[in-house]
Amino acid sequence: MRYFLFAIISVFTVTAAVSQTTRKQYIEKYQYLAIEEMNRSGIPASIKMAQACLESSNGNSVLSTKSNNHFGIKCKSNWTGKSVKHDDDEQNECFRKYNSVEESYIDHTNFLMSSPRYFSLFQLKPDDYVGWAHGLKKAGYATANDYAQRLIKIIEDNQLYRLDYKITNEQLAASQHKKLNTKEVINNLFLNPYQSHQITKRNNLKTVAAREGDTYEIIAQEFGEKAWELYKFNDQPEGYRPQKNEVIYIEVKHRKASKSELTHKVEAGETMHYISQLYGIKLNPLYKRNRMKYGEQPRTEELINLRNRR
Repeated sequence: MRYFLFAIISVFTVTAAVSQTTRKQYIEKYQYLAIEEMNRSGIPASIKMAQACLESSNGNSVLSTKSNNHFGIKCKSNWTGKSVKHDDDEQNECFRKYNSVEESYIDHTNFLMSSPRYFSLFQLKPDDYVGWAHGLKKAGYATANDYAQRLIKIIEDNQLYRLDYKITNEQLAASQHKKLNTKEVINNLFLNPYQSHQITKRNNLKTVAAREGDTYEIIAQEFGEKAWELYKFNDQPEGYRPQKNEVIYIEVKHRKASKSELTHKVEAGETMHYISQLYGIKLNPLYKRNRMKYGEQPRTEELINLRNRR
């Protein structure tokens, strides 16, 4: 009997140990979320990632597993969302509760951006994680005397400063990331105009140029769109990653080109998708207008009709 009980206890102990998320796994899972938030706010992704690792114990803390609170943010007087009681500096303190980890990351950004205590941090250089770490401690984010040093150590031990330049190694880049597409999330975004992509007009449509490391999720969040909409606007499959300087439409393309653009003479290597992006035309109508099967590619020097049906 004793052996049986010991065996059960051993199994539970091993299972609990296996189920613990490692720091590396945590970073791989949520790194893109940190980059997205940096993109719209200017908060270094390295700092956000380090704070999340520290405050949530790599996603293993009771507060993070039960309440999706990965940054240890307390209710405060202006909080109107869900809450939970948790022991911290005092017993039964009020902490914010979220529907998802994504909401926690977004609210952390909003919390810092909306509080005058942290305004001076946004004047720092975007890659000054040391300044941010000391600034957070000075502003009273945490009570631990070595809070800044602990953040800096996490960043440097895990090379999180790479995230501030949207650079990830192969293992990090392979991780999947959940899109932020709920109305509740979109309606609660604080956008920092100093960090936005520059909008330019192309074919009388709004476009932006992709930066290195950009995703459709990053750009969609910045402009209050949904990621699936940008994939549809640009006739791309979900999960497609744009190249640096690639033109991305942030509104619906036209069904046909302007009156001054009747045809396009195909050059070597050009695809139907390339032509649709070049003139801001939806891909499917372009195929139909030229009596081509979807996925078929044009021949070099072939004339592609941009307005009238072939």
